[in-house]
Amino acid sequence: MTGEPTTGNLVTCDIDQGVALLTFKRPERRNAFTVPMELEYFALLHQCTADPEVRAIVVTGAGTTFCPGMDSEALSEIATGARKTRPQDREPSSFPATVSKPMIAAINGACAGYGLNQALMCDVRFAGAGVKFTTAFSRRGIMAEHAIAWTLPRVIGYGRAMDLLLSARVFLAEEALELGLVNKVVPREQVVEAAVAYARDMAENCSPAAMATMKRQVRNAATQDLEVARVESMRLWLEVLKKHPDFAEGVASFVAKRPPKFAPWEG
Repeated sequence: MTGEPTTGNLVTCDIDQGVALLTFKRPERRNAFTVPMELEYFALLHQCTADPEVRAIVVTGAGTTFCPGMDSEALSEIATGARKTRPQDREPSSFPATVSKPMIAAINGACAGYGLNQALMCDVRFAGAGVKFTTAFSRRGIMAEHAIAWTLPRVIGYGRAMDLLLSARVFLAEEALELGLVNKVVPREQVVEAAVAYARDMAENCSPAAMATMKRQVRNAATQDLEVARVESMRLWLEVLKKHPDFAEGVASFVAKRPPKFAPWEG
């Protein structure tokens, strides 16, 4: 692990009715990311994964910004050699994509660079109207960082991804919706509320076992051909979900026309 200190308050976690709300909290720096912030964020994701009461996770930023990328002071120190980074000694930045529970980004303000990377690691993205986005990297002399060369084309397609990566132009939430980068745009002051309501519906009505299985399926299918993905879905059905109590409960609640009562999920 890195020797970077953590303060324990760079990311907060509030859990209510099955939904964990994780908030990047460096408002004095507009939630610009640092290594200590990453460590706290990932530690909270581990805790939420292990907590059976958490069924969905919403990620947002304090104040009026989601995350504008890595902290400019830290970048300056790296550029001058005053600071050394060893990302190979930390958990990979793609770790959030492996979390077994649904993750929804509530993008309430500027989202750039590493902040955009982390938004793309979420499964669903809500954005506030007029929110600004940029990949930023080419204008800093940096390559497509932290797997965005993998995630962005898969979300919006090759040509559109190359436009955003090569130009690093600023675009708004409304264009992000047209591109398919975000799933929904709502008034900025309502974005967290809308994302939490969406997550709460999942927490109350969707099988945790089924959602965790789907996340693994979709991630694995990115490198599988059609027949392999089909066979894998049948294996998961026969060996996992058909035997899981959530299947019986899902059918029983559907027949009885009542809300399901799925068991807590841990893993």
